[in-house]
Amino acid sequence: MNSKILIVDDEKGIVIMLKNYFEMQGYLVHTAFDGNDALSQISCQPDIILLDITMPEMDGLTVCQRIREHIACPILFLTARIETSDKIKGFNVGADDYIVKPFDLDELGARVLAHLRRENRKQVQTTLRFFGDISIDYSKREVKMGQEYISFSKKEFDIIELLSINAGQVFDRERIYDVVWGLGGEGNSDTIMEHIRKIRAKFIAVSTHNYIETVWGVGYKWNG
Repeated sequence: MNSKILIVDDEKGIVIMLKNYFEMQGYLVHTAFDGNDALSQISCQPDIILLDITMPEMDGLTVCQRIREHIACPILFLTARIETSDKIKGFNVGADDYIVKPFDLDELGARVLAHLRRENRKQVQTTLRFFGDISIDYSKREVKMGQEYISFSKKEFDIIELLSINAGQVFDRERIYDVVWGLGGEGNSDTIMEHIRKIRAKFIAVSTHNYIETVWGVGYKWNG
């Protein structure tokens, strides 16, 4: 399957040049010319994003910050800025790399390919994980205690997946709700408490270990 790339830049000449280049390399290319356009294009579920920082109305830093909690693909900033403080800002909002303008197309292509290969390795490594006697197969969406399957609903598994892949990281109810239900979800974060209660009950039925730990006043974390 061809990788999907989203190119975001307010300079149409750069967008057209990059679109032509990556289509010749076999990519499925989506384009946007400003921040709001970029947000609307996220539904294409890109495998990697090339994002200009300096754009009118909504800059690349803001776009990156708004989408990072909802997508995991690599985000590479295109920028003429080279100050360390600017790079730090970018990494803090979720950027994976910086491409400084002007850039060599073949070097950019090589960097994009390197990030995609890294993502593919990461996906392979996280397809199956073991936590004591519990195993989680993320590709099959299955949880087993030894050889016995534990049945979870779609949303219950989504919560388990989010917490277990980020084991030890604390997520508050609002963030869990936003990630699992999405920005257009109907309901509120109180739904998370009920789903966590059901997940715990199913784990307690087969194990004495508390896999989802409450961090009082903050949220929940996976205790593998």
